[in-house]
Amino acid sequence: MSDDTQTPGPGDAGRDTSPGHEVDHDPTGMTDDEKRHDQLTRAPKSDESDAAPRITTEDRGDGVTRIDVADTAKVRPGGAG
Repeated sequence: MSDDTQTPGPGDAGRDTSPGHEVDHDPTGMTDDEKRHDQLTRAPKSDESDAAPRITTEDRGDGVTRIDVADTAKVRPGGAG
């Protein structure tokens, strides 16, 4: 059995490079951030705030990363009441 996964290069950390998820075969030519922005602002009533980051991350060292909901997030987890 062969291993078809690609070895991640610089900037590929955290990307799924298993077969079918190769990073160098993207026909759009867009970065992940550009694709995210395009998708979130494509709807008829969307605006730039829809594409604003919804989380913040903080590297605390020793391999620990804290992930929080951004104060500016338009959509927040939890119910309204």
